[in-house]
Amino acid sequence: MIKVTGDGSITTCDGITRRDFLQVGTLGALGLSLSDFAALKAGGAVAQGNDERSVIMIFNLGAPSQLDTFDLKPDAPSEIRGPFKPMRTKSPDIEISEMFPLHAKVADKFSLVRSCYHTAAAVHDTGHQMMQTGRLFTGGINSPHAGCALTYLRGRRSELPAHVILPEPMGPTGGNMPHGQDAGFLGKAQDPFVLNADPSKADFKVPDLLPPAEIGEARLRRRRELRNIVDETVKNFEHSETAKLMDSNFAAAYRLMTSEKAREAFELSREPQKLRERYGMTRFGQCCLLARRLIEAGVRFVTINTFITVFDEITWDIHGSKPFTSIAGMKEIVAPMYDLGYSALIEDLYDRGLLENTLVCNLAEFGRTPKINPAGGRDHWPQCWTVYFAGGGVKGGRVVGKSDEIGAYPVERPVRPADVAATIYRSLGLDLETHLPGPNGRPFPLVDYGTQPIMELF
Repeated sequence: MIKVTGDGSITTCDGITRRDFLQVGTLGALGLSLSDFAALKAGGAVAQGNDERSVIMIFNLGAPSQLDTFDLKPDAPSEIRGPFKPMRTKSPDIEISEMFPLHAKVADKFSLVRSCYHTAAAVHDTGHQMMQTGRLFTGGINSPHAGCALTYLRGRRSELPAHVILPEPMGPTGGNMPHGQDAGFLGKAQDPFVLNADPSKADFKVPDLLPPAEIGEARLRRRRELRNIVDETVKNFEHSETAKLMDSNFAAAYRLMTSEKAREAFELSREPQKLRERYGMTRFGQCCLLARRLIEAGVRFVTINTFITVFDEITWDIHGSKPFTSIAGMKEIVAPMYDLGYSALIEDLYDRGLLENTLVCNLAEFGRTPKINPAGGRDHWPQCWTVYFAGGGVKGGRVVGKSDEIGAYPVERPVRPADVAATIYRSLGLDLETHLPGPNGRPFPLVDYGTQPIMELF
């Protein structure tokens, strides 16, 4: 029971006041900052489209080499084709790298798009922006992540967040620019819930979903900055208009924080150990399993960052020289955990009857240079690369688009990042003519005029 104790004050049955609630920083953790309550009060847009559909976006930060993964050129010269051989798959139309034997077994359920490209700078950050929002950020306008646009348009299905990022947001990748993993101009009320934890760890917990009494010193330290801000401003805040709005929304925020359903959705210990091992006891593998649990529990959109940065770990960013890895290193370190986690996710979703209503899209910011560099790696190449889709109405076993004989440029059905975003919205059943409330109160189109989804997938 929640009781109102007077103007600007509220207390729960646990004796927790609104001030206590703020001081542990929980509202900020839930994407419900103080300045956002007016937006919450006003609410989002009218729900539209196929409300049964959900999305899991796997973002392959670092950018896999198209020539060594899903668009091999076995007849090209050795300095182009690389060391891997193509492998036949369960789909007669798809051949992929021998690095992915488990992908081969589920190739009838996903379809490749081998003709993705963009014309912006060949830096990670710009590709992150465009592939997750459909736009390059210009003029100080940050477009919302597709999952945040969905949050605005449809809201939550339950007390669980509408959009969750696993395991944490993208970190530095060299450009010192936004990556496009928040709500941008839609405001923080539409921001994703961020896990900020490694689900493969034995002591994995989600501090942001624990009651304040159980948060502990580590959680308090992590939110010290927000707590200090609240301490300095709370006296004036108590008498503000925002406080009055907060009183009417506090109960919903507190219910989310203490939701048994939310905590259960994040409890991987409820899964059989054999299934956890099928996904792989890696950070990526357990994120894939957690994504399935969240979708099953009602979350609309889950973004999985395969890696967090290109600097502190071996990723798809295969420049060859240290601290990066070579093409051969990709096979030994990156490919096995990725192959295991993705194939388990697709099989698990299919076996549970969830795949038809769950779009799983595997994206990256660009491709890699056709010619192998002197260090035994490949460098940035936004002129052509491969992305792929499964579920969510997509027909599996297909190849859309085609690159030239060395995998350098599209020669059939070129696909832009904006088209990829439109494809996600198409799967969700959203009207592409929809407008969002943009900067300065002006309507902002969900997708730019002329943008088309990749209809060959459906």
